[in-house]
Amino acid sequence: MTPNVKGALLMMGSMAAFTINDALIKAAGADLPLFQMVAMRGVLATVLVYLLARHLGALHLNFPRQDKWLVVLRCLTELSATFFFLTALLHMPLANVTAVLQALPLTVTLGAVLFFGEHIGWRRVMAIFMGFAGMLLIVRPGPDGFSVYSIYALIAVASVTARDLITRRMSHRVPSLTVTLATSLSITLAASVATLLTGWTPIPQDAGLMVASAAIFVLAGYLFSVMVMRAGDVGFIAPFRYSSLIWALGLGWVMFGDWPDTITMIGAALVVGAGLFTLFRERVNHAAE
Repeated sequence: MTPNVKGALLMMGSMAAFTINDALIKAAGADLPLFQMVAMRGVLATVLVYLLARHLGALHLNFPRQDKWLVVLRCLTELSATFFFLTALLHMPLANVTAVLQALPLTVTLGAVLFFGEHIGWRRVMAIFMGFAGMLLIVRPGPDGFSVYSIYALIAVASVTARDLITRRMSHRVPSLTVTLATSLSITLAASVATLLTGWTPIPQDAGLMVASAAIFVLAGYLFSVMVMRAGDVGFIAPFRYSSLIWALGLGWVMFGDWPDTITMIGAALVVGAGLFTLFRERVNHAAE
């Protein structure tokens, strides 16, 4: 197996794991409050990440103070992304929310231009506008298709974009699993505090099993995503992130009976197409340097 094929499989595995986690949380949300689910999933996920990080020797704080502040900021943006994404997920079709998230390569590229002064050509600028047009078709900002949860999905995209831009500013001395553990722990603590206000409800066996399974899939997603960065050419591997939309379509139909309408599918196609073109142009520009 070549490194590129291995990386592509790992990327698809990561996207599958994260999307299955989303589907399980959405299903369990019919019986459990949001913060209780996040706290339950977080305890198990945090323990598993800690054990994995200790096993790999990737747990230490021996990196510059500036990076430590960046880790804190990343945790805060992840908290925001988790709340707004999961709230939107519980009230919108799985495929719709997943399709909105496919705009991340575009928003991260735009953020790098606005905040880091990176240069992009007119082709990628046009691709970004096309992707945003597709995103508008998905969230439908009109009286018929729009809801407050569409805004939540967009805020989640903005939060994840900020998280990824902060991650790009970290030095290579920061272990990926240390960041993952800090993120998981902060989300678990925040959700646990929130449950003091919202209270706990009895846990049905099926819902408890789904939340526990979601924690395992989250860990698998994080693990695969770390392994991806160590295998193959990023320019070749990155487009396979869009396989999450295929999983979302299938799981949404099988588990919830949801299938996007034609306008949503057109919007998703525009977002994915624009993202793929942006990744292609980045690869061409790197090859020319």
